[in-house]
Amino acid sequence: MRKKFLIGLILSVSFLLGGCTQKPPETILPESTPTQSLASPQISKTQTPDIEKVAGEFLDRWKNEQYQEMYDLLSTDSKLAISQTEFVELYNKTAVELALDELDYEILSTYNDPQNAQVAVNVKYGSVLIEDLQRDVILKFILDSNLWRVNWSEQMIFPELDGDNELDLVRQVPARGNIYDQEGKIVVGPAEAISLGVTPAQIDPEQEEDMLNELSRALDIPAGALKAEYEPFGSRYQGYVPLGTVAREKVEGRLGILESYTNNGLLIRSFQGRYYFDQGIAPQAVGYVRWIQENEEDKYRRLGYARDEKVGGQGLEQWAEPYLSGKRGGTLYLVDSEGKIITQIANSQAGPADEVYTTFEKEFQRDVQQALHGYNGSIVVLEADTGRVLAMASNPSFDPNAFNHTNFNSNHQLPEYYSLEGSSPFLNRATQGLYPLGSVFKIITMAAGLESGEFQADDIYDCGYHFTEIQGIRLDDWTYDHYLEDGETPPSGKLTLVEGLMRSCNPYFWHIGLRFYEKGMTDAIMEMARGFGLGTPTGIEFLEEEAGNIPFPQSEVDATNLAVGQGQMQVTPLQVAQFIAALGNGGTIYRPQIVESIRSSAGEEVQGFTPEEVGELPISAETAQALQEGMNRVVENPRGTAYYRFRGLQIPLVGKTGTAESGSGEPHAWFAGYTLAENENKPDIAVVVIAENAGEGSEVAAPIFRRVVELYFDQYLRLYPWESEIGVWATPEPTKTPEDN
Repeated sequence: MRKKFLIGLILSVSFLLGGCTQKPPETILPESTPTQSLASPQISKTQTPDIEKVAGEFLDRWKNEQYQEMYDLLSTDSKLAISQTEFVELYNKTAVELALDELDYEILSTYNDPQNAQVAVNVKYGSVLIEDLQRDVILKFILDSNLWRVNWSEQMIFPELDGDNELDLVRQVPARGNIYDQEGKIVVGPAEAISLGVTPAQIDPEQEEDMLNELSRALDIPAGALKAEYEPFGSRYQGYVPLGTVAREKVEGRLGILESYTNNGLLIRSFQGRYYFDQGIAPQAVGYVRWIQENEEDKYRRLGYARDEKVGGQGLEQWAEPYLSGKRGGTLYLVDSEGKIITQIANSQAGPADEVYTTFEKEFQRDVQQALHGYNGSIVVLEADTGRVLAMASNPSFDPNAFNHTNFNSNHQLPEYYSLEGSSPFLNRATQGLYPLGSVFKIITMAAGLESGEFQADDIYDCGYHFTEIQGIRLDDWTYDHYLEDGETPPSGKLTLVEGLMRSCNPYFWHIGLRFYEKGMTDAIMEMARGFGLGTPTGIEFLEEEAGNIPFPQSEVDATNLAVGQGQMQVTPLQVAQFIAALGNGGTIYRPQIVESIRSSAGEEVQGFTPEEVGELPISAETAQALQEGMNRVVENPRGTAYYRFRGLQIPLVGKTGTAESGSGEPHAWFAGYTLAENENKPDIAVVVIAENAGEGSEVAAPIFRRVVELYFDQYLRLYPWESEIGVWATPEPTKTPEDN
């Protein structure tokens, strides 16, 4: 009997469906009135224990899934017939197989004599798959050591497991919902796709250029960048190098041309399934789907999933699982011992999934990802007046299609992704990357100085090569470092505070930090930083975030370090983008958002985007104006640290360079700013770029920032100093200009 039930336990549910309720057996007598407690040592027909109370306790434990506690109420004989482990597993199996999310009951009647009792109960099984699933169950009790104990049998779970018949619950799984960009262009959805890769040793040099041009056209990746993927392996390499994937419909008309290069080292393989177009649009934010793991099987089957389904593994795919997975249905059959259907007992149809529309614009997001090519780091682009995330890039990156086991490239890509210790491509550096902010933090130090009244925008400070205000310590300005390299860069000289921001004068901001510390105003700068949102998660929906660290200075040296964004300070690029956007919109801090809307399959809006204000910058209009003036001079004044990087750009903007010592290797390169185009068709944006261990901010981050602005406003793309063509590196390292910092 036990083996039969374990094989087809859920099958017995069938009789419960369709709203049918089985009548209790005719043998149930009218309810008697209990008059004696369970612990009574003397039992008679006129003094009976409270059997309804015992039954309620047993049923409440079932309702609360306290299966071990249920077992405690079994009679001695019942415990000899089934162990506690078997009992618990049996009830767990029932809950899993029926996808139970709740259970309720109603006691219909009771009967007892001095040694035996019966309680008729209507049990309602709240299944996420089948509606109105209920049964009438008879609970039997026996007096055991002067206490009522359950004389248990499997029929107390379901009344009928008659003969060799079993129940078979078949789950109906709807198609997973699609993900789109803000304009309705598909980002993720079902498709037939093609994986592409090469074996370098088989490539004919005479056909290589033509083949690369064809691959470039298919994958939207420059031919030179594709060649750079396999060239390091050498021309004799016999292994396979994956290059990318493409939807078949995109290359259908030229597939024959691609196939003609299969005798030239090109390997083409088809696969189907959930496809991430353009090899992943914002993959760390959008995420991927993966198989349900063995240790999660019960959890997902309780939610109505089939064993062989995939679920969201990261980002939007994971967060939007309740929307994207749709409403599951189920059909309950009665089958014989050979699995043949005797009858259908109940059926609930599956419902279509909802669809998610992101705030991204597909082509812009793809191009922003490519703009970071060759560097680890992040780019964040926010719509300044709303908090919409228009683009979010993180390198190193990954192709979510690698999680499709039918994709030939998967076996080569996944091992590589998981082998990148310390620089995982699955880490979203925009929200989880923690970095010192470097000279971009001078915006906040200047704001604290002005708001305190200790400093004025036109205060003059002589910015020399060295800072010697701390006894026995000499700190060197960036101009001195450049002087040691080129023998020509002079110190910045006398500057107003606004000009100090323009020149990124370290001594001026060290002076501010030290002044606050000496006057006992040790919290002023860091409190301003917290008022700007640093050190606190932004609250962006569904993405994992780090809070960062905004410490208070513990010494004079600590105070000077923190004033220029060094020391133990750590921030995320998204936090920086949030306060830069607030500077650009007049002071309102918005919660960054990536979901534009969730819509039903019929196009009805289930949830829509609404800009959400979470605070205001703690600065006056005068302070904000002084900050913008200093940031404007960074890019417009010939003495500005990024002037040479923005010459000729037709889009007005302001910004700040940053070079943050990383503690190992080259410093991190920052550039942060916002546009002032006031274009009615293109809302102004805030952009933050960080390139890890890449050097100085104006050398690397500023050109990348410019590229993002050019892409957004459809401007002519200027080559990076290190590019031979767009997307293709010409030299291992970028070149420098004399005024870079």
